[in-house]
Amino acid sequence: MLSSFLVQTLNGLASASSLFLVAVGLSLIFGVTRIVNFAHGSFYMLGVYVAYSVATALGGALGFWGGVLAAGLVVAVVGVVAEFLILRRIYDAPELLQLIATFGMVLIIKDAALAIWGPEDLLGPRAPGFRGAVDIFGHAFPTYDLLLIALGVLMLVALTTLLKKTRFGLLLRAATQDREMTDALGVNQRLLFTAVFALGSFLAGIGGALQLPREPANLAMDLTIIADVFVVVVVGGLGSLSGAFVAAIIISLVKAYCIGLGALTFFGVDFEFSKFTLVAEFIVMALVLVFKPNGLFGKPITHSRSASAAQTRVQLPSRTALIATAAGVLIMLFLPGWVGSEYTLVLAIDMMVFALFAASLGLIIGAGGMGSFGHAAYFGLGAYGAALAVKAGCGIFVAMGCGVLLAGAGALPFGWFSVRLSGTYMAMLTLAFAQITWSIVFQWDAVTGGSNGLVGIWPPQWLSTRQDFYWFALGICGAGLLLCAWLVHTPFGYSLRASRDSPVKARAIGLSPARFQWAAFTLAGVMAGVAGVVYAFSKGSISPEVLSIPRSVDALVMVLLGGVNTLFGPIVGAVAFTWLQDTLARSTEYWRAALGTIILLLVLLFPRGIVGTIGSWFEARFTRRFAQ
Repeated sequence: MLSSFLVQTLNGLASASSLFLVAVGLSLIFGVTRIVNFAHGSFYMLGVYVAYSVATALGGALGFWGGVLAAGLVVAVVGVVAEFLILRRIYDAPELLQLIATFGMVLIIKDAALAIWGPEDLLGPRAPGFRGAVDIFGHAFPTYDLLLIALGVLMLVALTTLLKKTRFGLLLRAATQDREMTDALGVNQRLLFTAVFALGSFLAGIGGALQLPREPANLAMDLTIIADVFVVVVVGGLGSLSGAFVAAIIISLVKAYCIGLGALTFFGVDFEFSKFTLVAEFIVMALVLVFKPNGLFGKPITHSRSASAAQTRVQLPSRTALIATAAGVLIMLFLPGWVGSEYTLVLAIDMMVFALFAASLGLIIGAGGMGSFGHAAYFGLGAYGAALAVKAGCGIFVAMGCGVLLAGAGALPFGWFSVRLSGTYMAMLTLAFAQITWSIVFQWDAVTGGSNGLVGIWPPQWLSTRQDFYWFALGICGAGLLLCAWLVHTPFGYSLRASRDSPVKARAIGLSPARFQWAAFTLAGVMAGVAGVVYAFSKGSISPEVLSIPRSVDALVMVLLGGVNTLFGPIVGAVAFTWLQDTLARSTEYWRAALGTIILLLVLLFPRGIVGTIGSWFEARFTRRFAQ
């Protein structure tokens, strides 16, 4: 038993070293630039592919170790180009907008890898000189894993020396503490940001290349690793080098021990600990953030003063906006009579569903000033609640009520914990809760159907035709959108925005910011659940994908593309994103790259979102005309 425990510990330490090499790069980038780089997982994936190409082309020790170095250098160049062309232009933008820009980079890099290396998994060579195993307490342990453990420690020592003994490290630490002060002292901020981005990208490429003997190169590596990397960085404390190292060890050991424990029985109840590996890191992150809001070694984040722009005041709809709304309503009302294609109605229903989903997220991001990376949890809970009720023989309205109640039951406790944090830490805690929920749904085969999901969730006979269901969806989603718009201009909405803009002043006049934010979070979860219910009946089946990270990211993209602090922004963003995704997916094999490029262009050209930019243009035009 003791020998197995020691072997699992070594397995965990080997995984921790690989994870640390990738996570520390992201931690350094965030510490200086304050950008949560969603594309860091793509850099890791590129490192694996580049190392594979060099290793197979040259062969031998030169090919393998040369491939590791080449991977780091190539990925560093890619990172510098991305920083120079894209990120340099949005350093002062809100952090969620930066996240969406890097998500656009993820889509582009994924399709670039698809075009260059193809869709098949590529199994690379094993490391020359480290292909064998050593006997440790009767267990064969790979020598390459021992090498990884040593490399992780050496990298920690090297980076610590770099940060504490060199001028470059001094500048990095100074920029981490106060970017504006380093700028005032004459430090070239742009050059420093580019350098740290190159270093972080280099580490991601090296980390990916060293993983080649342990797993094949594949196109899913980017999203698989980025969740773990985010968890490590947040648990350790954003910007903390030692924190990333300790967090990588804790999370990797927890997962290794879960595998080692397997199935155990306590008081007559069987526990499959191996199943916890899908969610172990998120449970650890949730527990850490509840008790240590800034991570184990982190400090409160101090964003650049110039970057912390004031929240935009939500205004009553202008005459132009009301005219556009009326036109949109008329189009939706007459659409079934204008189009003969059933597919068009299916796409229109999707647009309505995702418009409500995005509007519910926009309620907490815009009026609430809160971030959420896990809003799909409530969308999925609503869908599964309705589906399970249908399977139990309930009618559609009872099923809808069950879905909404389940979404609210999830949002209520999750929101209570989440609103006690802020910024990136709050967003990551919502991600942890969402992944825990996804894991339960994914593995509870007896109830949720597991990875296969649930099928046969069709509406009753009176809604059996696509046109009838279209009217039903229009009524439900339209009512939900009106409720979201109305809430913003109620006393509750004004109190919520006061809590967002000035919590101290809000408390001084007797308001409780945490309570208002908790209520808004719960209401947003309920509205997302309504959207999920309609989605389940429109598709006739559901799977754990409805609760996944990509679904939450889609909602963020919709909100930010349309405009955060606008009533119609999430609706326009949802319609635009859904239409673009559908059109591009049917037009080209590389639709992700095309969609990512469009997202980047919209972020760079319309930083306030489509509706926000158009509104500011009309406002400026009106101001000039009034001045004349």
